Amino acid sequence: MNLRFRNAVLLLSLPLLAACAASAPTTRAQVPADTTRKTVATATADDLTKYRPVFAPVAAAGSPIPPAAAKPTVAVRPAAPTPTNQVNAQVEQRLRDQAFTNQNVKYVSGFRVRAYLGLERDQVMSIRRQIISRYPDETDYITFKQPVYRLYVGDYVNKLDAARGLARVRQFVPRAELEPMQVLLDKTP
Repeated sequence: MNLRFRNAVLLLSLPLLAACAASAPTTRAQVPADTTRKTVATATADDLTKYRPVFAPVAAAGSPIPPAAAKPTVAVRPAAPTPTNQVNAQVEQRLRDQAFTNQNVKYVSGFRVRAYLGLERDQVMSIRRQIISRYPDETDYITFKQPVYRLYVGDYVNKLDAARGLARVRQFVPRAELEPMQVLLDKTP
């Protein structure tokens, strides 16, 4: 029954489709699409010709026309005003205060490479020895929150340096990852 109903609907829809196809406009293919840009009259309030560069005309042979024949009309731009009194006493005092505040900053948001995350202390120590023997300038941090050991390497302020450090650590630990955290800003005591 269902198959007969579907065939009847298809048979009745064929004349409808044929009628739609016959009534479609045929002029669409004959009329090309307008791809030209319409010119819009725009009136500018300012005359910008004085800012456009002017070049000396060139003779037909390729040599420049002598200066007597050419009209030298070079647009002269007005000179920028010279800055005066940019840093006054109040701004100078604020800069000194900010510099003094920045001297006391010890930590900054940065990145460290997490070289190990696991349960075995011996494995943490062996990875640490490998990294420190190869890169003695890198700082390492081992944290233990029972029962998990974590080994972090480096104090990187920007992500580019952290990615370089990650590439060095991945020689020893392929599963190393970057972690954003507070890092020590200045390593000198």
